[in-house]
Amino acid sequence: MAFLSVIIPTANRNDLLRQCLQCLLPENQQIAADRYEVIVSDDSVSGSARALIEKEFSWVKWVKGPSRGPAANRNNGANEARGGWLLFTDDDCLPDHNWIKAYLDAMKQHADARVLEGCTRSDRPRYRYDEEAPVNETGDKLWSCNFAIKKETFDAINGFDETFPYAAMEDTDLHMRLKQITAVVFVKEAVVIHGWRRIVPFKSFKKHLASHKALAKKYGRYNKVSYRWSRFKIFAGSILPDAATLAQYKFKGILVYFEKQLLNLALVVC
Repeated sequence: MAFLSVIIPTANRNDLLRQCLQCLLPENQQIAADRYEVIVSDDSVSGSARALIEKEFSWVKWVKGPSRGPAANRNNGANEARGGWLLFTDDDCLPDHNWIKAYLDAMKQHADARVLEGCTRSDRPRYRYDEEAPVNETGDKLWSCNFAIKKETFDAINGFDETFPYAAMEDTDLHMRLKQITAVVFVKEAVVIHGWRRIVPFKSFKKHLASHKALAKKYGRYNKVSYRWSRFKIFAGSILPDAATLAQYKFKGILVYFEKQLLNLALVVC
């Protein structure tokens, strides 16, 4: 049986981190405690998670984060890992009691697999348009909050790209690079719960625009007609379906609707 390393990046969210770590307690996972480790890479300036871990979760390994964003923080945790497989989740996620075992079962069933993608669900129905959660119940997304990868594969592609200007698109980039070299197997039984979070309208507009542009530039697509056309199709194809979704929520979150359409349009003309 493989030895696994669970990697959790965190920064100033100890209440959420505590709940996540409680889900990963050996008595709450269907796997022996000596078959996995949990590594928390802490990007808070004060290293505040360290006291929490020393007091309540002494079996967890705390490491100081590099304070260069979540991509670098995840890489930092992976650098400390002893396992042959890395399991990534986030501090605001609640891994199911079967989470680790489901990945282990998938590793046996798909012996040649190098990347496994878990199922991410929400904790309740969505109430507003301006709520978001990385829901993934069918695969082909590889959100960074729930996936497993062989450490040798992760190291071979140099992990997450730390050059993205903000905390966005780095997991999309990782997925794109991995799909060039291997298949990604979806494991619907490897479940984590991620709550809905309210979005502050236009707070992250410039960051998302810069991150999308950085991704397009990295793959040589930026400013090309084909890229602009693909972005126009996304823009045009989202207006009415998103408006219908907005109406479903009685127009709660309408500013985020306009923000999304403006972002899509900006990626056409910028």
